[in-house]
Amino acid sequence: MKRINIPFGRSFQLKVTLLLVLSLFFIATLSNYLIYKFSYDSQFNQLRSKLKIIAQTAALFIDADVLQQVPLNKEGINSQAYKTIAEKLMSIKRVNPPIKYIYTMVKTDKEGVWQFVVDPEPLVSGITSYPGDKFNATQYSEISKAFFGPAADKKLEVDKWGIFLSGYAPIRDKTGKAVAMMGVDVAADDVYAFQKGVKQRGVLVLVLGIVISLFLGMMISKKITNPINELVEGTYHIGEGDLRYRVRVRTKDEIGELGRSFNQMADSLFEVRKKLLDYFYRIAQSLVRILEAKDQYTRGHSERVADLSEKIAAKLGIPKDKIDLLKEAALLHDVGKIGIKESILNKEGKLTTEEWDDIQKHPIIGEDIIKPVSISEEMLAIVRGHHERYDGAGYPDKINGENINIFTAIVSVADAYDAMTSPRAYRPALSKKDSVGQLQINRGSQFHPEVVDALIEILKTEI
Repeated sequence: MKRINIPFGRSFQLKVTLLLVLSLFFIATLSNYLIYKFSYDSQFNQLRSKLKIIAQTAALFIDADVLQQVPLNKEGINSQAYKTIAEKLMSIKRVNPPIKYIYTMVKTDKEGVWQFVVDPEPLVSGITSYPGDKFNATQYSEISKAFFGPAADKKLEVDKWGIFLSGYAPIRDKTGKAVAMMGVDVAADDVYAFQKGVKQRGVLVLVLGIVISLFLGMMISKKITNPINELVEGTYHIGEGDLRYRVRVRTKDEIGELGRSFNQMADSLFEVRKKLLDYFYRIAQSLVRILEAKDQYTRGHSERVADLSEKIAAKLGIPKDKIDLLKEAALLHDVGKIGIKESILNKEGKLTTEEWDDIQKHPIIGEDIIKPVSISEEMLAIVRGHHERYDGAGYPDKINGENINIFTAIVSVADAYDAMTSPRAYRPALSKKDSVGQLQINRGSQFHPEVVDALIEILKTEI
């Protein structure tokens, strides 16, 4: 089964991460905006309210009749009425330090255009706003509202003279009619600085929010996708035939339940395959028994080799589950002889070169027989390599020394010992003593030294 590598750009983890990052970023942005909006609006509205009160209070100190006597031209600043109103405005400014400019205006016939009546600043700073000078109001609607009550601009004015917020209130005559407008400008540097500072902090919060969102998004997405990746890994192992593989999904949600179901499925598949393999091995063993039953000299050979291999493996301290596998393989080690002619297998005389070449093919034939259903490379190695020699002179691959699988070495020694102690058509059986002698002679050349030592210890105990 070929593993499918999904590009990171299309991976589920990336999609989950982006979704979480965007969600967290949206929440952070919205929260930051609402906090900024609330803070700024609160301070700005406090200033507007304060400005309305100042403008309304200042308007009460202005005599509307005197104000109307000011000529609306440049020479008007020399009139007594102008001087009286100007002095009154300056006194109001002195007792209200936040006021930067204070002035009075009246409407013109042109909508949105007002004209100054008294602006005391020319008397102090030389800035020219003479009576009758036009004033193009950018906040015309707010000034108009002031005829019905105090009003204030809804945004800051930033120009070459500074940063201001203007408030307005009607100047009424004795009948209560609004005949002019009181204008008061206060410096709004603090509000502007606060606005700018909040914006800068907002940018910083957003940057930190993005970083934290990425971090949290990756952490959360990994927590979500890791169990899914574990399941994907599990399906890959199952597809490759590793039915012992189990996923480790410890969550208690739907993904966790899917993981537990996956493991139950793997258990069921493993049991089914184990039964099928057992069935196959029983059939193969039956064929081996049938083959051996045709020759009185080899009858029971595979069972004896399996039993002896089990004893040697136990002596060497090999785990029980591995010993069980070793016995299965030992029972089938000669299954490849099914593909060899009986006339060659039962020949009493010396084999010809061609016949010996055919005999040497049986390990490969045996491997080919069990390979389609074998779940163990060790079992295949035993069937193919049980005639390999420690010195490399064996067959079919001429592997040597520690390159020979220890299980293969065990079956090789057990096979040779049983063959030596069993009669053959071309020779009688050797005694145990002579067989042990042959093992010792060929220790380190034909046979694995450690395996030979283990078998000799077993035979001494039995004797």
